[in-house]
Amino acid sequence: MKSKHELVWESCLKIIKDNISLQSFTTWFEPIKPIKVENFVLTIQVPSQFFYEWLEEHYVTLLRKTIKRELGDQAKLEYRVLMESKNAANTNPKTMDLPNNREGIYGANEVSLPTMLSTPMVKNPFVIPGLKKIHVDSQLNPNYLFETFIEGDCNKFARNAAKAVAKSPGGNAFNPLVIHGGTGLGKTHLAQAIGNFIKTNTPGKTVLYVGSEKFTTQFLNALREQSTNDFIHFYQQIDVLIIDDIHYLGNKAKTQDIFFHIFNHLHQNNKQLILTSDKAPKDLEGVEDRLLSRFKWGLTTDLQSPDYETRVSILRKKMHADGVEMSEDVVRFIATNIKNNVREIEGVVTSILAQATLNKQEINLDLAKRTVLSFVKHATKEISLEMIQKTVCDYFEVPVEKLKEPTRKRQFVQARQLSMYFAKEFTKASLKSIGQQFGGRDHSTVIHSCQAVKNLVDTDEDFKDSVDELRKRIELSL
Repeated sequence: MKSKHELVWESCLKIIKDNISLQSFTTWFEPIKPIKVENFVLTIQVPSQFFYEWLEEHYVTLLRKTIKRELGDQAKLEYRVLMESKNAANTNPKTMDLPNNREGIYGANEVSLPTMLSTPMVKNPFVIPGLKKIHVDSQLNPNYLFETFIEGDCNKFARNAAKAVAKSPGGNAFNPLVIHGGTGLGKTHLAQAIGNFIKTNTPGKTVLYVGSEKFTTQFLNALREQSTNDFIHFYQQIDVLIIDDIHYLGNKAKTQDIFFHIFNHLHQNNKQLILTSDKAPKDLEGVEDRLLSRFKWGLTTDLQSPDYETRVSILRKKMHADGVEMSEDVVRFIATNIKNNVREIEGVVTSILAQATLNKQEINLDLAKRTVLSFVKHATKEISLEMIQKTVCDYFEVPVEKLKEPTRKRQFVQARQLSMYFAKEFTKASLKSIGQQFGGRDHSTVIHSCQAVKNLVDTDEDFKDSVDELRKRIELSL
């Protein structure tokens, strides 16, 4: 025989189910467990702090009215939040009271947004405001293909695993597939090659590539616009989700929480997840254990620095694509001296080609030696944040100290935003540390500034010219 609290909660669920969509009911109310009823107080157990906050924000009015209908005007609702333990499967309960007079954002007649991607009512975070777009752009680079990814002993296993995922997305044991390795080793290329293969060979599947920083920015925008529900619905419907540079989620608790729920939904529905990182999951800092454990559900594979033979193959592929001819001694010299990553190798070839074309020089060993020597020096010298601030302020003719003041004058705001943008582009400083150098601002201000610059670059040609000029000045300061 069912207890009183179970019967009360069943009656509440019948009312709630009639007022929201089936998906919202399944997502947010089926996981709730009734605990007890005492003195007109119904206690319910929810899976996480995020779950509690979501209910409080979106369904508190509906819940309060429903409980009062079942238990009378004196009725109150109490939450018990399960806090995940790092070292044990059991969790410790944490009790929270819901004030009787709190009002939610939506009322009892709330109807959740439709869940079809083709329905314009579900907000697509990749669409520029004001433009209508009913399909999902994959955000993939069409040049990142398996055919253009040079295979060698350093990446053979990772490439084979990626090809297996591409042939059977969601229907394999490699879910999620985590690809990790240092800068410029081809993580993004390989991850996007999977997406491009699936788009070509399984056109019915929705593929989406997104960097973790853009994901974070979209989430913060959704919070600010009170459209988190749209954000979740959008990502829950992707068939193949590729998240690049997952390590950037470190120490972003709310973003990790939302990604945790999206990850669970996709994985439970056999949707494919592909993640890239500069470190193995076990070495990621500031990432919650519950996410790390899920990253280990599938396959983790790494990319090593290219060996000599692979470097030669990369050089020849790049030369063929650019229509460049180099003698064997030049190829051997570059392959012997540029060892770190693919990006450096491609950079040297591009630099040699530029010098040979502009200065009408023959591509020989002497030119290769000068270029490699210059390139290595250029790559090892770091750009400081202070130098970026000075360069930008000189360009706009404003004092550096104005970047740290709370002034909202347009010329100072623009100089500050551009300085933050270039600090993120040219330095290894974290968003938090960048913000601290601008009068103690937080990381969200840095994210907003970078996005503001990107938006203006896309829409204002004069501003884009200023950004290009500043970039040249910063690079020339090396």
